[in-house]
Amino acid sequence: MKSDILQREDVSLLVHQFYGTIRRDDLLGPIFHHHIADDQWAEHLEKLTDFWETNIFGVAKFKGNPTVAHLAVDQKHDYGIGQIHFGRWLQVWFATITDLFEGENADKAKEAARRMAHTQFMFLWYQKPDSVKGKTA
Repeated sequence: MKSDILQREDVSLLVHQFYGTIRRDDLLGPIFHHHIADDQWAEHLEKLTDFWETNIFGVAKFKGNPTVAHLAVDQKHDYGIGQIHFGRWLQVWFATITDLFEGENADKAKEAARRMAHTQFMFLWYQKPDSVKGKTA
């Protein structure tokens, strides 16, 4: 039986496994590599661990604005970030959690990601120029 996500070390393991997979992913890897240099990953993973620790445990550690960051990425990719990207992100997130954990917090992490992906996608959608909206659905 797998354990639940119970402490920061569990969140860190999840984040490191997840982004290790994302960095190798044919669809998402190039996007992340374009925006995060190899020497920035350690700091970025710590920030993401703070983010997920805040979301899973309600601990106020994360400081930042993911929405602004995602908007900048979308703009730099000619507004080409779409549902397929968020869907793949969720698939990898869910698979990583399922491989490592089970329990209430694991389910909470999945549901939080589902809500975030939807919210981020919708925010980006409404910021896109009308001329590209049909191309990124």
